[in-house]
Amino acid sequence: MPSSRKALLLTSSLAFVSIAALAPIARAALQDSPKATLDQAWQIINREYVDPDFNQVDWEQVRQTLLSPNYSSQEEAYAALREALQQLNDPYTRFMSPTEFQAFQNQTRGELVGVGMRLALDGDTETLMVVQPIENSPALEAGVQAGDLILQIDGTPTQGMTVEAAADLIRGEAGTPVQMLLQRNDTAPFVMTLTRAKIDVPVVHSAVRREGGHSVGYIRLSQFNAHSAEQMQRAITSLQSQQVDGFVLDLRNNPGGRLDQAVAIARMWISEGDIVRTVDRNGSARQIAADGTALTELPLTVLVNGNSASASEILAGALQDDHRATVVGTQTFGKALVQSVNPLGDGSGLNVTIARYFTPSGLDINHLGIAPDIVVDASEDEQKELWSHPERLGTGEDVQYSQAIEQLQSQWGNQNQPSTAQVSR
Repeated sequence: MPSSRKALLLTSSLAFVSIAALAPIARAALQDSPKATLDQAWQIINREYVDPDFNQVDWEQVRQTLLSPNYSSQEEAYAALREALQQLNDPYTRFMSPTEFQAFQNQTRGELVGVGMRLALDGDTETLMVVQPIENSPALEAGVQAGDLILQIDGTPTQGMTVEAAADLIRGEAGTPVQMLLQRNDTAPFVMTLTRAKIDVPVVHSAVRREGGHSVGYIRLSQFNAHSAEQMQRAITSLQSQQVDGFVLDLRNNPGGRLDQAVAIARMWISEGDIVRTVDRNGSARQIAADGTALTELPLTVLVNGNSASASEILAGALQDDHRATVVGTQTFGKALVQSVNPLGDGSGLNVTIARYFTPSGLDINHLGIAPDIVVDASEDEQKELWSHPERLGTGEDVQYSQAIEQLQSQWGNQNQPSTAQVSR
């Protein structure tokens, strides 16, 4: 992607400036050692990290600590870098090994080789949990369900393991097996062997629903990758050609992704008004607004839940604050930080928090989330059951969707009522 190449050039030049200041012998040794990657990563954070005080950490001293040891391997250097990043107390500023970074890039590009599961850590037990099996994936076909706990991956216990580390174990060559020990609803653990495959990941799913005397365009957006906006545009255009009377946009369990895609999609729904404001470490603000290219002005309701995060919250917040849509569901996750993606010279990568964002009304939702206009809660068991059967989403078996339909019906009813001026005549 052009943006990735640009980022690579910028970060490489930063590392070169630092290394070039050294004596020739020291410079050659550093360039040929794992320290080159550490210095490159340090320079990026030193220049771009959103908090210029680095969480009250002496960042110059961190550089000395990183570059003083003689590392015996890249893995040892990677461990030192991860330890240094932990001092920032920012889970979104993170280092990725070459394998992890390649998988991350594949995800943001809409490419996936694996078994097709969205993972998270259970908030109570810190156990690895399946949030949702992806449609048309080996995981869904084998019967993996939302809420399943993953206790082992190929014999390796997952207790204390990060989501990224678990995903790294699950990924592999297409056609190869991966064995997992799962537990479901406090029953006895059971083994499931899945075969990895290349998965075409559609992130927009749409359908026409007949609700009473109206047609509803139901659109579910599962993440914001490089193809999200183009898929969303096709879905809106197709549904409008089928003469729908309104839309339900489902952002539940959408963890976010690319900011540019969130902005592009917001502009498909909002004809005028602000979308988001970002503020960098220097206090410089960038206001992003609609540009008059909205594809539809039909009534819209948006569904969110506690797993709607990041770019999902940007989109939902803009639609809510600009009075373009009614937001239905439960409180969103609360991530109001923007990251840059930085390739490093050895093929690894670094995500760095570079800005904070605010909704059009100026709301900082970090750690708070977006409050729906209409709260429609569902029990944990109901949610697990629903997301284990994607065909039930956006139907009468989906209580949050049903409330969204009620909101659309109230708007249609208001549209059918004569105005006050008409009554007076």
